[in-house]
Amino acid sequence: MSSPIETDVVIVGAGPVGLFAVFELGLYDLKCHLIDILDRPGGQCAELYPEKPIYDIPAWPEISGQALVDRLMEQIAPFSPEFHFNRMVSGFRKLDNGRFEVETDEGELLHCHAVVIAAGGGSFQPKRPPVPGIEAYEGKSVYYSVRRMEEFRDRDLLIVGGGDSALDWTLNLQPVAKSVTLVHRRPDFRAAPDSVNKMFALRDEGKITFQVGQVTGLKGDDGQLSAATIKGPDGEVDIACDRLLPFFGLTMKLGPIADWGLNQHENLITVDTEKFETSIPGVFAIGDINWYPGKLKLILSGFHEAALMTQAVKRIAHPDQKLVFQYTTSSTSLQKKLGVQ
Repeated sequence: MSSPIETDVVIVGAGPVGLFAVFELGLYDLKCHLIDILDRPGGQCAELYPEKPIYDIPAWPEISGQALVDRLMEQIAPFSPEFHFNRMVSGFRKLDNGRFEVETDEGELLHCHAVVIAAGGGSFQPKRPPVPGIEAYEGKSVYYSVRRMEEFRDRDLLIVGGGDSALDWTLNLQPVAKSVTLVHRRPDFRAAPDSVNKMFALRDEGKITFQVGQVTGLKGDDGQLSAATIKGPDGEVDIACDRLLPFFGLTMKLGPIADWGLNQHENLITVDTEKFETSIPGVFAIGDINWYPGKLKLILSGFHEAALMTQAVKRIAHPDQKLVFQYTTSSTSLQKKLGVQ
């Protein structure tokens, strides 16, 4: 196990609210590391509705989910946050020196002054397709995400799904894999039209195979795939493959955070409305993951919560420093941090 990573704040969740928290904390010189189970920033906005228009973000009459994420990433760039994608928080404890230790399922340890939970409705976890016996292959030849593309080099891949993830990985893995077969239950897709057009172009060039149908069975011994049975319009057929990537969407669960001993209200984390601190001092919850009387599940509400949370975290991280409230429009020191002077 590597040495612990020392930082000021660990943010669990890299959705819009978690990203904006980086900005607010950065104004007070607080360094942030973010942990997210997805392979990219953005949370629900990036994964579930990247092209869906949002109408209630201040100053943006209309903005897509992905565009909002892109603007937030641009806004926090001056603070150089560090991301730990494809990770889930697996451990949490308070250290003797008053700091916290957060552990990921990859064995990374992060030490911090404060923990901010900004996990939306909880951690996104892949939906398991209804294929008999698939559990025996998981982690060996069936994977629900791509952490390292090299692991799929020279493999016969079967990718299943009709959304952005399935199409994106079909396109990205095609140059790496020995062969790629995409399976979807119908010839229509929910993915970005440009990705769909590129996929069909690769099919027409003979570089990938597209099959309409559903996976009904798997073949292979000791967790190693040799073929998958596909039920299509013309009956069942076996397709040779040694790696299966099913993208059937995501479910939201509170996950290991539920075992931290935090007070909860209907599977949401209860907080105060002064600083959005949980029942554990030094641990905060902002965005859709929290609950308090009058709570509204809006992105803009999460932005407000991030601003107030930051005031409290600054006092925890640097109790000896006077907290000076400043406006970015008039503070030359804040403008210098943002690189706009």
